[in-house]
Amino acid sequence: MKSKQIRQTFLEFFENKKHQIVPSAPMVIKNDPTLMFTNAGMNQFKEYFLGNSQPKNNRMTDSQKCLRVSGKHNDLEEVGVDTYHHTMFEMLGNWSFGDYFKKDAIAWAWELLTEVYGVDKDCLYVTIFEGDSTENLDRDSEAYDYWTELIAEDRILNGNKADNFWEMGAQGPCGPCSEIHVDIRSAAEKAKVDGATLVNMDHPQVVEIWNLVFMQYNRMADGSLKNLPNQHVDTGMGFERLAMVLQKVTSSYDTDVFTPLIREIETITGHSYGKTTPVDIAIRVIADHLRAVSFSIADGQLPSNTGAGYVIRMILRRAIRYGFTYLGKKEPFIYQLVHTLSKQMGDAFPELQSQKNLILNVIKEEEASFLRTLENGLTLLDSMITSIKKEGVTTLDGRKAFELNDTYGFPKELTRLILSEQHLKMDEKGFAVALKKQQDSSRTAGIIETSDWTVLRDGDAQEFIGYDRLTGDVRITKYRKVNSKKDGELYQIVFNMTPFYGESGGQTGDKGYLESANGDTVYIIDTKKENGQTVHITKNLPKEIGGTHKIMVDTGQRERTSSNHTATHLLHQALRKVLGTHVEQKGSMVRSASLRFDFSHFSKVSTEELVQIENFVNARIKEQLPLQENRSNTYEDAIKEGSIGLFGEKYGDVVRTIKFGESQELCGGTHVKNTANIWHFKITSESAVASGIRRIEAISNDAIKDFFTEQSKSFDEIKSLLKNPTKKPAESIAALQEENASLKKEIEQLLKAKAGDLKGDLIASAKNINGINFIATKTDLDAKSIKELAFDIEREMENLFLIIGANNGDKATLTVILSKNTVEEKGLDAGKIVGELGKHIQGGGGGQAHFATAGGKNTAGIDAALSAAEEMC
Repeated sequence: MKSKQIRQTFLEFFENKKHQIVPSAPMVIKNDPTLMFTNAGMNQFKEYFLGNSQPKNNRMTDSQKCLRVSGKHNDLEEVGVDTYHHTMFEMLGNWSFGDYFKKDAIAWAWELLTEVYGVDKDCLYVTIFEGDSTENLDRDSEAYDYWTELIAEDRILNGNKADNFWEMGAQGPCGPCSEIHVDIRSAAEKAKVDGATLVNMDHPQVVEIWNLVFMQYNRMADGSLKNLPNQHVDTGMGFERLAMVLQKVTSSYDTDVFTPLIREIETITGHSYGKTTPVDIAIRVIADHLRAVSFSIADGQLPSNTGAGYVIRMILRRAIRYGFTYLGKKEPFIYQLVHTLSKQMGDAFPELQSQKNLILNVIKEEEASFLRTLENGLTLLDSMITSIKKEGVTTLDGRKAFELNDTYGFPKELTRLILSEQHLKMDEKGFAVALKKQQDSSRTAGIIETSDWTVLRDGDAQEFIGYDRLTGDVRITKYRKVNSKKDGELYQIVFNMTPFYGESGGQTGDKGYLESANGDTVYIIDTKKENGQTVHITKNLPKEIGGTHKIMVDTGQRERTSSNHTATHLLHQALRKVLGTHVEQKGSMVRSASLRFDFSHFSKVSTEELVQIENFVNARIKEQLPLQENRSNTYEDAIKEGSIGLFGEKYGDVVRTIKFGESQELCGGTHVKNTANIWHFKITSESAVASGIRRIEAISNDAIKDFFTEQSKSFDEIKSLLKNPTKKPAESIAALQEENASLKKEIEQLLKAKAGDLKGDLIASAKNINGINFIATKTDLDAKSIKELAFDIEREMENLFLIIGANNGDKATLTVILSKNTVEEKGLDAGKIVGELGKHIQGGGGGQAHFATAGGKNTAGIDAALSAAEEMC
């Protein structure tokens, strides 16, 4: 059975069991502070499990894109090394929200596997939770009894808490689970070793295929368990592993999920899969990582140096490094695989087709950039190797190897490989110590201690009133304390209704205050969205928790933020009008002070185009276009009506559309009532973010007034400096620049002439000390002239030791040059010499054996340095 049919069969099976088929959520998570990536099928349903909102259908099914490369679920180091771990994978799942429970989940899983897919019952084992006395949890006898109706008792195995008790995290819904394992070994292997003994033992052909999680408890902050008001089913079956079983192969990389990519890698690189282990691992790594990176970019996450972008860059660089080291690819090539992936999976995931060019360009640029990094790293490592060989050492300090990795991105494995080729070793322990120190520092900074919610009003569904009002009389439904090293002790508060907009969709959260009946005021310093709720962040709680409170959004900040948000919509429209309809939004940041808009475009936006864009937006502002809003549209109808949606966003059944004239977008953010409220729009910068991605930063409203005030002030200061010339300031500055360039040329000629005169005098002043022609002098020449003078003298003299001290303002410099035979015959080293002499000027420096420089802040020490140099001959 082909992989496309496997996926479709699963969805249709559960559709026939009255499940609603829902699309995969984006793999990159944007509005959940607890997760960067979707790492399990249940992530998009967290708000239902937590009881924060109710689904329209209590039964759902999907194939969810997942990524596991960090945190608890981190398989990265195994990916490619073994034949069944992956970074990006599909999780086939069926869900029950307070509807059916263990009996139906178990029966349907068995029916699908054995009757529909035709998996041999004798290949299957199941595990149930054995209980845990420390938690006062009994063995899951209920699940055991259901399983005995379907499978022999000797194939039902007990599983411990680590394997058979699933938890969302340190807190939250959890419960026992039943795993289904498959044994795809040969008959001969099965005869030798009972498959039951290999379950959960990391055997590559005895693997977990499906996990049925029965959520019935809630884990509290103190570790205790409480029964959930409703029982839920959360299942997840690995699509790639299922394909391996149904296509009767022993590796998921041998299924048609991966073979098209592997064949293309073989064609591009000239290496064959299945012949040597290092090459096989490299090909598996590249095939897997390409998928992870491509889907992430399609979902709107570009490689970067922070957060989720850092993870994507790390995955891609791992693939590049394997291609560089084991496949001999010194030029970009991974980007070429995007065509194959898009063709293979584009029907199930159309974002791969619509975003194909962007994915291809971003990967190509990242490859080229990291290959340059590898070249620089090779140069640095070569220098380190030369140094330790001179010192007679056979091991590279682990801290230096870590610096090479951490600062320059040079892979540890490549450092180790190159060292071994030189019969050298890497200090593994030192590297591990340096790595752990950094990890501990990062981990400590990011640790957030969260207490349990104190629930005051159960069952209240939160209402957002912030589109119409900025104040309201509310009640606290729940609150909790959070503590972090970064922010200290804070409180999170949820109200029964709120006018506060929680950070999402690129718009920052509202600020404001809460006022109790007794006059107590609590400031709300930020607002976030978490698991379908708006959470208000404060530094303290009101003295009276109960009763009614008045809350007020900071009106000025909201107005400025709304102005900038509406301006981004008009900017998007302008970009598509001026540059073309290929422009798509790739990210935004809307704050009260400014706005940032990232978009797809193949070249730098010219000055003339920026003027057109700015004029277009300001024309829409001048037209005084009113806000046209629809808060109860369906996604399908909104798109048909011409609304623009964003790739990588998860839209619900009901969407909100915002329209200003011809600008029409899906958007949940806050906006002005009329474009006239924006007042004016000004672009402040345009730059590149990545290949094919540009960024415009701009301001509107009050910030424009501040901008023009500052511009006017600067203009007046310039006029004052120019002594209020009769010419226009620009003409006067151009004349000054021309005069400055002319004077620079004259100075260069004078310095050259001075150096030429000095050259003869210095050669004549040389002292013969122990067979060395020693020259020392002080000068006020600039660095460039000193270097040229030094090399001119070195070309004319043998046995040379020349040192030049210079005093440029408050900075002292030393320049040392040695002729080649002085270095070879006398064993002198200019780098070591300036390192020692630099102490006299309270500085340091270095360079090569024949030429080196030092800089320092003690100009009075130059004479002492020159005298000390003479003693080194």
